[in-house]
Formats: sequence, C-alpha cells, structure tokens
Amino acid sequence: MFLAPGARCRLLALGKAADPLARAALVQLGPRLDGGLVVTKSGHSTHPAPPRIQVIEASHPLPDERSVAAGQAIADFLAAGRSTDLILLLLSGGASALATWPRPPLTLDDLRRTTDLLLRAGAPIGELNVVRKHLDRLKGGGLVQLAAPARVRALALSDVIGDDPSLIGSGPAVPDPSTFGDAVAVLERRNLLGAVPRAVRDSLARGARGEETETLKPNDPLAGLAATSVVAGGAMALDAAAERARHLGFLPRILGTAIEGEARAVGRAIAAEVRALAGRRRRASPPIALLWAGETTVTVTGDGLGGRNQELALAAALALDGLTDVCVAALGTDGTDGPTDAAGGLVDGSTAARARSAGVDLETALARNDSYHALDALGALIRTGPTGTHVNDIGVALIRVERVSSRR
Repeated sequence: MFLAPGARCRLLALGKAADPLARAALVQLGPRLDGGLVVTKSGHSTHPAPPRIQVIEASHPLPDERSVAAGQAIADFLAAGRSTDLILLLLSGGASALATWPRPPLTLDDLRRTTDLLLRAGAPIGELNVVRKHLDRLKGGGLVQLAAPARVRALALSDVIGDDPSLIGSGPAVPDPSTFGDAVAVLERRNLLGAVPRAVRDSLARGARGEETETLKPNDPLAGLAATSVVAGGAMALDAAAERARHLGFLPRILGTAIEGEARAVGRAIAAEVRALAGRRRRASPPIALLWAGETTVTVTGDGLGGRNQELALAAALALDGLTDVCVAALGTDGTDGPTDAAGGLVDGSTAARARSAGVDLETALARNDSYHALDALGALIRTGPTGTHVNDIGVALIRVERVSSRR
C-alpha cells in the first residue's frame, strides 16, 4: 500500500465481518495504521477491542439509534482527517443498516419504516439500495464526498449477486448511476409510494425535481479519489464447498451462483431437482451434493417469524415429503437469517412426517411466514452464531445412492 511521506492510513471497517477484517488489517499493517473505527452488528465483535480501534455495534436488518450514532461517528472520523490521508475501507454485508446518516429532515423512523416496507414487499437488494442511497448521506458514494480530499481504498466482501460494488453496503465509496427518479420508480413499482412516510415521499420528489443534491455520479471529479475491489463473494464460497464435497466423497454439482426469486418457490424448485436426481440414482454411483449460492426474497403476508433461508427449507421439506436418503440445507453465511438467531434450516424427506406426528402444521406455518417456529419445534434450525464473514446465502442438497451389497 503506497503512502506519501507524512500521510496516514486510517482504518474504517463497516459490516457484519468488520471485526475480523479489522483485526486482519492490524496484523498485516501494524504501525502503518493510524487508528480506526469498526461498525458491526450486535454480537459480531470480539472483546477487547483491537488496539487504537473504536468499535460500535448496531442493528440489522433494520437500523436503530445506534446505527445513527455510528453514521455520525463515521462522519466525525472522516472530518478529523487530513487531506493526505488514505482511508482503508473494509466493507461487508449489512453495512447499509448498521450505519445510517439520514438526509435532513428525514428521521431514523422514516428510514426504518421505508426499509421495512421494502423488505416485506420482497424488493431485491438492488431496488432496496436505490431507495436507501437517496435517503442517506453515507451511501451512493457519500463516504467519498465526506472524506474528500483524502483518498479512499475499499476492499469488499460481496453479499450481493453479481458482486456489483455499488450494491455492497449501498456503495459508500462507489459512484451511483441511479437517481431520485429511480428511487421514486422503485416505490411505485412495489406499490409503496403512498405507504412510505410523507417526509420520504416529499424528499424524493424534491430530489426528482432537482432540488436536492444527487448522489456521487461517475463523472464527478471526486469519484477519482476512491477505488473499490471485491476480494471475495458467494462464488468463492461455493468453490470451496464443492472442493470439500469432493473430499468427503460426494460428486458436486453447482446449480448456480446467482439463485434468486421467492424463497418458497426456490425451495420447491430445488426439491423437484432433488426428486429428479434421486429417481435416476444408480447403484454404486457416488452420492451427489447439489450446491447453490444467491439471495432469495420473501414477500411477507403473514404474522410469523423467519428468514428467507428458513422459508426455503420449509417449502423444500413439504416438497420432499416421503423421499428417503436426501436432505436440504439453506443458510446465511454470516450466521443469521432474517431477524432470528438461526442461520437457516436443515430438512429431509422425513421432516413433514415428523411435523404431522408432532402436531406442527407446515402448510399453515408457510402461509404465515412462520418458518422459524415450525423448524425450531422439529429441531431443524441451523444455529452457528456469528461466523465472522458474509458472502450471501449458500445451500446444499445431499442425495445418497443405493449401496451395493457385498453378498452375491
């Protein structure tokens, strides 16, 4: 890392993997780092804090007062810099909610309500971030504007399909091609323009009329002060999973690295693929490991609790009912799935039968978006705790083949 004479390298780590990334940077750079700030999700930091580093924990998936405090702390951290500084930004998933600095006169409640409505409407991350970038001063290149004339060098763990740097953490160090008009269009497309707070509607309308400052655009001279590199993502995790599957004696098959859509529909589709493969099993052939990565969505219509991976697993359990020698697991690589303490779910062909015996109605649970309680009652939740990384969701389906008898 090149530093001009007298320049400082200051660390800013933001996201669910911020703590381990910051500690790794300290090991690699040591005294070349001149202090720093870490913002991560509650329970995702280790104690004590690294030397010379301030750590702030905040809320995800919806921001809270700590998220606003974190946003203000980032603004203060950047304001205290020198023009010759290099800001090393270590970015990972969850950053959008963990640090927020609402555009005046918007409030935290305005941002929370808007984010919640978009999540419940099943808006994909791209649409969600177009709106958030135009409600928050840190996003859509806002961090570069606050740091200028200091340089920003960002290294990102991707939690988005396609590894688009402008979508990771809402692109705090990346120019934003979207506009206020695009944000309005997202809300109209999701039938939410009349549901979001009045202040949000008014702010976006002012921006669409050119009365609010736009996000950092690609042709802005300040854009040249920043560079972002994606250092890992879901495809890399899937390659590692495939290699591990081979080591364990499975034949890996990658379904895709960009799986998206409604979680329950994806769960049924994966179960159908498992059934098809199970029906073509041959004696003595190796067991199969189907692998996928991506990010599904859930359009919430019920009053239950769960996450997209749990809903995928629940739908798969119903579709796999009665099938032997198969299982399906879906989980978030950060160790959390939705607003729960579970990473995801693990089901097999006996899950539905066990549910009937236990008096757990899986169809009703799915209709109520209550995958958490249904899977928990069956011991089918995956609980890992915070993993220290975040490269989107991954899934695996294992299909065991018939064994050849040693007797003739």
